[in-house]
Amino acid sequence: MTIFARFEDENIKIKGAVFEARRRFLYGSFKTKSLEDKGEHEMTEIYDTTLRDGAQTENISFSVRDKLKIAWRLKEFGIPFVEGGWPSANPKDTEFFQKAVATDLKDVLVAFGSTFHPKSRNAGDDKGLKALILSGAKAVAIFGKTWDFHVSDALRIPLEENLRIIFESVKFLKSRLEKVFFDAEHFFDGYKANPGYALECLKAAERAGADTIILCDTNGGALPAEVESVFRDIKRVGVSVALGIHAHNDCELAVANSLAAVKAGAIQVQGTINGLGERCGNANLVSIIPTLELKLGEKCLPPEKLNELRETSLFISEVANVAHSKRQAYVGDSAFAHKAGMHVSAVNRNPETYEHINPASVGNKRRILVSDLSGRSNILRKAGEIGMKLEEKSPRVQAILDEIKSLENQGYAFEAADASFELLVKKAFGFYQPFFELVSSRIVNSKNGGLSRNEATVMLRVGEREEHTAGKGDGPINAVDEALRKALERYYPILKKVRLVDYKVTVLSEIEGTSAKVRVLIESESDGERWTTIGVSTDVIEASRQALIDGIEYFLLKKDVKALI
Repeated sequence: MTIFARFEDENIKIKGAVFEARRRFLYGSFKTKSLEDKGEHEMTEIYDTTLRDGAQTENISFSVRDKLKIAWRLKEFGIPFVEGGWPSANPKDTEFFQKAVATDLKDVLVAFGSTFHPKSRNAGDDKGLKALILSGAKAVAIFGKTWDFHVSDALRIPLEENLRIIFESVKFLKSRLEKVFFDAEHFFDGYKANPGYALECLKAAERAGADTIILCDTNGGALPAEVESVFRDIKRVGVSVALGIHAHNDCELAVANSLAAVKAGAIQVQGTINGLGERCGNANLVSIIPTLELKLGEKCLPPEKLNELRETSLFISEVANVAHSKRQAYVGDSAFAHKAGMHVSAVNRNPETYEHINPASVGNKRRILVSDLSGRSNILRKAGEIGMKLEEKSPRVQAILDEIKSLENQGYAFEAADASFELLVKKAFGFYQPFFELVSSRIVNSKNGGLSRNEATVMLRVGEREEHTAGKGDGPINAVDEALRKALERYYPILKKVRLVDYKVTVLSEIEGTSAKVRVLIESESDGERWTTIGVSTDVIEASRQALIDGIEYFLLKKDVKALI
């Protein structure tokens, strides 16, 4: 008998009860501590280090203004600890703390630093520790060496001296600040090499009053079973202070290691939004938070905040000026995208057939893709999304499906161009009247003194009127876009709000060389709304022109405007 059958036999009808029973069957008692043992830690603490670790990502550089925007967003999202950076380490972080602590950000702000430098001889003389206090943050996190190899080869000091440095650094800060976190750097490597000494480092921080000790997989080489085992070992030998986890993603296991640590009793998880970080990145909080909340019953955000997850993830990508991953778990555009006809048919009946959670719970949405793998279900569902109710047995539905498969065979990809698909369906069902007709166009490219010049002329018809205009651009496509806009904005002034935000060209057959077909995708935007259109041809100019015209017509159709004639 299956677990689900046993649920039915026991008359467990309430969905929440089924979830809890299933969770306990699969995972057992997830936390080693009961709620009574947790004390103040009734929620798993989320500690964000996007502003420090995330800033170490290759090709990312946050300005002070960027850091302030991100910090505010994280606070509004409900993150209780936002690590702002290393005050005094660089002018940018120093300025950030000066501005942040003068606002309500102070409530969540954490300053980062290290144990005092051996040359300082004692905590009170160390400039770094003093800078942490002067930062104005209510909480600080300092890292210290716990791997004997690093102590002897990097610091080049006796092992006992490192224990004194950890103890005195934590004690000095704790006597002056509300909360002190100790990051046990390279702990898992240190524990494997010399478990006795690694534990002594933790006990030194515990005796000095550290509020939480965070075990760091600094090199990102630990495995989930290892992490869980080490956490349980530490509890057995009498380290009673609250523990946390800081995992790096060098083995693509940072999320799994973080979850294993929580299972073994960690109350704090450190990571970054979208997994930003040095090398392969840090533990991705965008995956960890919903897994804890939705899969394992561990609360880590204030109520009603989880549905802001995708919005927060997108915001960080925007500020960091990096593309948002379509395939990112929970929040990516493709996370709940369905392409195969059989899948779509099942999802139409019950989304749980191919979705592990409700997309709306994390602020995402279901997407039905249309391609040569589509069936009638895809067409019907997609048409429904754009407000068209089609009869399942209508011959036009099959005609559209056949046309899409034919076009995809030629190189079109409607899954990536929803706007072009919508135009195709509305044209097929007679819900479309052309806004203009392109009569002719020409592009002239010339060089003068090494400088390239592009000029496009277009002749088009709006109603009974003809327009003949020219446009100049940095390239031929830009020139065509300018010429089209000049001709059309007189009749459709609303087009002044539209801008081209992305342009992609894909060669569809490399072996055919310069005679190969190309696929052009153009993304346009107006007032925060974006749409993508497509064109395919052996001529890149023609393919681009198709996509440009589709983008303009889609916008005018959406706005239901009439020409000013």
